[in-house]
Amino acid sequence: MSFDEEWFRVINGWTGQSPALDWLMFECSQESNLLFPVILAVTFWGWTKWDQAKFAAPSLGLLIGLSDLLGGQLKNLIARPRPCQVLAQVHEMVGCGGSFSMPSNHAINSSTAIAFSVTLYPSLGWVLWPLMALIGFSRVYLGGHYVTDVLVGWGIGLALGGGVAYLLKKKVFHRQ
Repeated sequence: MSFDEEWFRVINGWTGQSPALDWLMFECSQESNLLFPVILAVTFWGWTKWDQAKFAAPSLGLLIGLSDLLGGQLKNLIARPRPCQVLAQVHEMVGCGGSFSMPSNHAINSSTAIAFSVTLYPSLGWVLWPLMALIGFSRVYLGGHYVTDVLVGWGIGLALGGGVAYLLKKKVFHRQ
């Protein structure tokens, strides 16, 4: 058994053991749950730091779109089947999914947004890094991805989000 399959089975094996943990992992994987808090945060950001938000908010939106597109293209290029497509006795809480497994788009998109935000505002890290970990963990817990799918997604997202935010900080914000 490979590292990936072994860790997948350990984490996915917790599914169904605790209704509270099942609920939390399910909720962490629902993109719609982040919509209202993101709208509030962007509104507050625009109100308190308009000079930064007018550049950064559209940049972040475009960046998440790019990371999602990149993740989809990489999935097709790598063509790794999801664990629920090839392994027996997978605990699926959200269905198997129709695309390939690597990388996890949830991991790419969340880590892109979080790395971007924390690079610009390091004090947000105490809340955003654990959120990123929960989202990534939930993808394995729910049966949709291997651990390495999440790790690769995080790596791509951290590089994209952190890199673009660093450039904004150095090239745009320092002049204001």
